[in-house]
Amino acid sequence: MTTPTGAASGTTISPCLWFDDDLEEAAHFYTSIFPRSSIGHLARYPASGPGEPGAVMAGEFTLDGTTFRAINGGPAFTFSEAISFSIACRDQAEVDYYWYSLADGGQESACGWLRDRFGVSWQVVPTRLTELVSDPDPARSAAATSAMLAMTRIVVAELEAAADAASPAHA
Repeated sequence: MTTPTGAASGTTISPCLWFDDDLEEAAHFYTSIFPRSSIGHLARYPASGPGEPGAVMAGEFTLDGTTFRAINGGPAFTFSEAISFSIACRDQAEVDYYWYSLADGGQESACGWLRDRFGVSWQVVPTRLTELVSDPDPARSAAATSAMLAMTRIVVAELEAAADAASPAHA
């Protein structure tokens, strides 16, 4: 199979989200949280339908430089944790900002996962978590992993304390 002509020069891949009927509300919610964000084109149903005239049918929004496409497709499909968006956070303040912003009206889960008020799943992950669970010292790695598995919102200080307690020489 050959690559289509021009595929390397302009083809983009973007997530497309299927909302019931709250795409516009979701776009405003997300763009209020993430930097470098904006709402692009929103296509509205014409008077001829098939939806309510003037209601948003489809659109685009950008979150921190990533473009999302979305449709108001009705209740036939819903979001699940099988697909989530991961936010790599540089510190606890960033973890807390995204966690509490996205969890507002949603549902907290485990290990840094949450579902927002629209049902979209997010992983709010400090980069320090990756470092600690990948530590070459197996005791530190296991302790950090065990600590993470007991958390909902990831707390960096608790991960570090667990790792340090498992191997005090690294503290």
